[in-house]
Amino acid sequence: MSTVAIVIIIIAVIVVAAIVVLGPALLRQARIRRQFGPEYERLAKEVGSKKAVAELTARQERVDALDIHPLSSEQQASYRGEWVAVQQRFVENPAAAVSAADTMVWDVMRDRGYPADDRNASLEALSVYHARALGGYRQAQDIRPGSASTEELRTAMLGYRALFLDLVGAPASPQGAVTTTTESAAVPPKTAGTPR
Repeated sequence: MSTVAIVIIIIAVIVVAAIVVLGPALLRQARIRRQFGPEYERLAKEVGSKKAVAELTARQERVDALDIHPLSSEQQASYRGEWVAVQQRFVENPAAAVSAADTMVWDVMRDRGYPADDRNASLEALSVYHARALGGYRQAQDIRPGSASTEELRTAMLGYRALFLDLVGAPASPQGAVTTTTESAAVPPKTAGTPR
């Protein structure tokens, strides 16, 4: 056997060994990145991708141990009706509507079995099944209704609505609103030509 053939065999063995060793970790990272989306990106920026994968995997295990369950159809219908009323209240009193939206999200979380007593544990648990809606919710949590502008309150309301719909499992329109005939009165559009 020639030296070139031996080198090629050694390289092939190293490549196969690298695939065997690194393959599962890369597949797990890709799965976590797909599942957690923006939450993975946020955490990876904070602690690095390896630690983010480890943390999100641990979150998944903790959440799997919880008794998280869907709402009954009666609960869904009740919450949808309450949500429409909250959205309609936004026109007259945006700050009160945003506060009510926050309360409703926590009520739904509690009814679904999320750990609603600890804000950090709740956010971590939400990131497992509702990662895509969690970014807007985090932004909404940073807005203080008593001192916020109408535009900030509108942004908060949209963040709460995205998570609410995700939690309730409500049918949504392409804009993310609960499909009702009163939607147009709910959250006023930002400006003409700007998507809601």
